[in-house]
Amino acid sequence: MAHLLHVDSSITGERSISRRLTARAAAAWRAAHPDGTVTYRDLGQNPLPHLNTASGLARMVPPDQHTPDQQASWRLTEAVVAEVKQADTVLLGLPLYNYGPPSSVKSWVDHLIAPGIAYDPATNAGLLGDRQFVVLVSRGGGYGPGTPREGWDHAEPWLPHGLSLTGLEPRFICAELTLAPVNPAMTELIPLFEQSLAAAERAVDELWLPASAAA
Repeated sequence: MAHLLHVDSSITGERSISRRLTARAAAAWRAAHPDGTVTYRDLGQNPLPHLNTASGLARMVPPDQHTPDQQASWRLTEAVVAEVKQADTVLLGLPLYNYGPPSSVKSWVDHLIAPGIAYDPATNAGLLGDRQFVVLVSRGGGYGPGTPREGWDHAEPWLPHGLSLTGLEPRFICAELTLAPVNPAMTELIPLFEQSLAAAERAVDELWLPASAAA
């Protein structure tokens, strides 16, 4: 039976464009997999704890030597990795905050870099790569080639590197200029935002179309 892992990270609730896109993608996935099941994780509402001095070494110390804090952290890591392993498709909402990923996504990635369960420490072979990984990106501004802030997006370029040990390979679908409707200084960019959002929504709608319909 097909299984979807749907992960959101935006802190802006119903105003979030990344949540709008992940919800649309999840609905399209359900339509294509009517008997499928879904696991949902909301990192914006319930972020995973960041690795710290008490817990972080759980990934470097044999389990039989774990302190209570390390044991608790490792168990959480096992649960996070298991969610990915159980899924045929992973959806991740990735808004751009302060030119980088939300810290909750960084923590999620840190928990996924787990030797023995997410990658083979002897060979560095990824153990999570045999699944679809779709990342729905939202950016408040424009960061494409030729724009004043070209290269300022440090979320999308980072994610494939951050997850490279696991074998997960993201496919990105992006809507940008998402602040145009609410920022008076960006009013003239609203048509470009609408075009970007419409293109992202079309890309989402085509993700699980039958081959004959997509042709």
